[in-house]
This record gives sequence, structure tokens and C-alpha cells, in this order.
Amino acid sequence: MRYLLPWRSVALLFEKPSLRTRVSFEIAVTQLGGHCLYLSPQEVGLGVREPVPDVARVLGRYVDCVVARVFEHASLETLAKWSGVSVINALSDWEHPCQALADVLTIRENRGATAGVHLAYVGDGNNVARSLCIAASTVGMHFAIATPSGYGLDEGTVEMARRLSDSSGAQLLVTEDPAEAVAGADVVYTDTWTSMGQEEEAEFRRKAFGPYQVNDALLGLAKPGAVFMHCLPAHHGEEVTTDVLNGPSSVVFDQAENRLHVQKAILAQILIPAD
Repeated sequence: MRYLLPWRSVALLFEKPSLRTRVSFEIAVTQLGGHCLYLSPQEVGLGVREPVPDVARVLGRYVDCVVARVFEHASLETLAKWSGVSVINALSDWEHPCQALADVLTIRENRGATAGVHLAYVGDGNNVARSLCIAASTVGMHFAIATPSGYGLDEGTVEMARRLSDSSGAQLLVTEDPAEAVAGADVVYTDTWTSMGQEEEAEFRRKAFGPYQVNDALLGLAKPGAVFMHCLPAHHGEEVTTDVLNGPSSVVFDQAENRLHVQKAILAQILIPAD
């Protein structure tokens, strides 16, 4: 077997726990022939036990790439500035681009293309929604997002998506009405209402997001044959009912599998020298 990344070392620097992100990156590096090292929050204490620039400069002397899963996007930018090696955003409070790439792959597998597909996102305008909006607008996918007032995407992201949509031929809809967003959709997507670090807001968020649950009635407004997506972990009975999550429309676990394939593609793109 010819490995694509022989003798390459990748550090997984995680401030947040993870199932899919950690396992997919570790397996991806291994299958490509490289070596992966997981660094837990307790081991590093990013910005607490040691300043972020110092951590970055040390890791840059040891490894070929850093995969960082952080609370604050600023930490990611500092790692990229000081490490001297490639830094992959495995999740920050601002974006989750690796997830969005896996989502686009999953939609392409199920719909045969991305251009012209109608994707509806219902719920919190969080990091996942932000990356998904930008990705969809880039590849010509119509994107509709429905969030409660005060929980929508920031104006900068919406403006960027509109510019990208002008170039790709996509359409963008921002609304507070989940029924309007889902009507005629090919794909219906949601995420948890309360992300890590927002636990104190959980009860308040449940009340605000109650009308945004993806259930049989809401999914029924989409096109016949529409698929349901969720980046996981899911809170059964909150943002999605168990019947929808485990039902015939769900491609949630295809999404999870595609994280592995996408991580391999990202690593290969970054670490294989150009001819």
C-alpha cells in the first residue's frame, strides 16, 4: 500500500470534547499513513497554563499540521499566526468548516449535485449554520435559514453569502418562520439549541426555540423525498423528534461517516506537496 502522508505528524489540540471530530481525524491520519497525537484540555491548558503563541511555536517545531478545536476563534487565529505550520479549524465559536464540507458531500451523494438544491436550516444561527450558509452559497445551493429573533446569523455573514450567491446563482432567504424556510426544501437541517459553553442558557433557549423543532409536521412541508440532516450530537425530543432522526428521511449517519472522508481530503490537500 502506498501511503499519502508517510512520516507526517498531526497534533489534535482540543479544548472541547468530541466524538466525530476526534475519531474521524485520528482515523484519517492513520489511513493516510501519518501519525496523530491527541492533546487534551488538561494537558495543554491553552491560554491558561501557557500562552497561545507559546503553544503554537512549540507545536510548530514538532508537527506538520495542527487540528484545533477551540472555544474562541481568536485562539485559532493566534495558532495559525505563530505555529509556522497549517492549522485546521476543527470547530470554533465562529465556524465549523469541516462539518460544512461533509454536509455538502452528503447532499451531493443524495441529490447528485449541489447547484439548485434547496437547503433549509432551522434553529440557532450558530457556527454550524454560519459555515453551512457560506458553503451553500459558494456551490450554488439555495439556502433558507429560520431562527428566532435575536438568534440569527450576523450581518457580515449574510452579506458575504449574498455576494457568493450572486456569483453562484444561489438564492438566500433569511426568516423567522420555519414553515417558510422549509416549504419546498430538498434538505432540512437542524442543530442543537444549546452549544457547549451555553449550558446556563439551556432552559431559556428551549422556550425560544420550541416552535423550531423539526418534527413530522415541519418535515412534511418539504418536497417529497426530502432528507433530514443534523451534525450531531442530537437532543432527542428537543431540536428534532426521535421519529425524524431515526426515520427513513434521515441521512444523519451518512453525514457522520463523511466526516472521515472529508478529513482525509483536507489533510491530503494541505500536506501533500504540489508537483
